[in-house]
Amino acid sequence: MTLTAWQRANILSALNYLKEVARSSGDIRAETLGQGLAEVLAPGRRMLRLQREAAHAAAAGARAGRERRTGADRRHAERRQKHLSFGASERRRGTERRTRRRRGSY
Repeated sequence: MTLTAWQRANILSALNYLKEVARSSGDIRAETLGQGLAEVLAPGRRMLRLQREAAHAAAAGARAGRERRTGADRRHAERRQKHLSFGASERRRGTERRTRRRRGSY
């Protein structure tokens, strides 16, 4: 979108007025409107804002997922010992589960 000179001048004057109002009264609405007008003048600012918001949302989602996890949700090293239904001990005793004879090396 291409702005003519008079459109750009009017948007700039409205932007300056909204900035002044936001600075003097602390009005959040005026500040938000000023940011919107600045995005009209420089569309790249809008893309940066959207990317920043998406990054914050993704980080917040990741933090929420981490907070919901508990120790019971994670796999424990001794899970076989905990969930033995037949009351026997672990049948594999060595450090490796395979035997040499079955793998072709003697």
